[in-house]
Amino acid sequence: MRVVNGFKEAKSLLARQVATGEYSVSPALKKKLREMFSTEDLEQAVRQIIEEVRSRGDDALFDYTLRIDGIQLESLEVDRQKVNEALRKVDSRLMAALKLAADKIYSFHEKQNEEVLAGVERIGSNTVVRPLERVGIYTPGGTATYPSTVLMTAIPAKIAGVSQVFLVTPPGRDGRVPVETLAAAGIARVDRIFCIGGAQAVAALAYGTKTVPKVDKICGPGNIFVMLAKKLVYGVVDIDGLQGPSEVVIIADETADPANCAAELLAQAEHDSLASAILITDSHELASEVNKEVEKQLASLERKEIAEEALAKGGIIAVVSSIDKAVQLSNMYAPEHLCLDIEGAETYIDKIINAGCVFIGDEPTVVMGDYVAGPSHALPTGGTARFSSPLNITDFIKYTSIINVDKVSLRELGQVAITIARAEGLEAHARAVEKRLKKNKPIGI
Repeated sequence: MRVVNGFKEAKSLLARQVATGEYSVSPALKKKLREMFSTEDLEQAVRQIIEEVRSRGDDALFDYTLRIDGIQLESLEVDRQKVNEALRKVDSRLMAALKLAADKIYSFHEKQNEEVLAGVERIGSNTVVRPLERVGIYTPGGTATYPSTVLMTAIPAKIAGVSQVFLVTPPGRDGRVPVETLAAAGIARVDRIFCIGGAQAVAALAYGTKTVPKVDKICGPGNIFVMLAKKLVYGVVDIDGLQGPSEVVIIADETADPANCAAELLAQAEHDSLASAILITDSHELASEVNKEVEKQLASLERKEIAEEALAKGGIIAVVSSIDKAVQLSNMYAPEHLCLDIEGAETYIDKIINAGCVFIGDEPTVVMGDYVAGPSHALPTGGTARFSSPLNITDFIKYTSIINVDKVSLRELGQVAITIARAEGLEAHARAVEKRLKKNKPIGI
């Protein structure tokens, strides 16, 4: 991993300078884009996919699944019987783990739901809250299986009261949705499941097809095609955000265990080659030991090549003069995950301005948040923790203002409204209030 010394050099590396809309495209991907879409521009290719799905519906979904995934689907939707079979087939140990994780996720979001509704009630009759009707959740697939993502996205939606939750996920190499994913969907009470992925799945959810219903919001992480598709359909539907590659910042002092720090960095690096794994410390000795541990542990990883490439591109160990300086760098970077592996971590919480999720305690590890801690692991990435939040029940509700205009309030505030309306040059606005004031003028005045 690259080791840098001093705040100035670390700041130059951790300042996110890549503007939204700039994407790294490998030569191999450029070649595929040219062959399939006659362009090397990712966004233009995604636009083509979206337009095809809008105009051709299900036929385009079948075609793109064959062209992109190499799978000839017989049906776009997974039969409910397959979900029931998956619940029986999944390894009993995994099933127990998924159920326990689901319980933790349910408990956390049920408590949050109670607090949100209590807050609305305090506002009084001026605001009502309603859940969205239909939500689509995207879960990555193809070469990997992510049942945890199904739980982390579908459960908050269900707790919020969303009546219909639809899952889209790419088929595996055998043309089917993995049983682990189907089992998680069953546990999370997902209503319908569609065996489609990529930009075409996002387009189907946004615009609807004969088979896939149009939704109100699309949530969940995916590859660059999925992220761009969510960006392009935003406004037609809502989205939860544009989640990019996984990232972690670890702030550690001399009390931290080098082996634990290295394991934490590698846990993010194995996600994909674009993941970021960053350690910021005030200890030169720890920095050196962590670097050695990374090399040692990397050698035995099954996903060694992926992690190695990620660390070469986005692996940084920064040594600064103090933990306060480390916190300053972290706030600037606004990481998806932040581990505080330091003495008195709790005392630094108020200083953390920008982070998707912060891990403290005797054993701060992101993996617990990934699976069983309770809060959703769908978090803001790419520096968007500066202005966005983890996925939670508020993503699935909407507020409607109720304004009760009675005769008393009209008399008290009507003239104010008239004055402002005329200042803005909106005479019809002013007259609309004036007519009511004249009509409701008390007798004898």
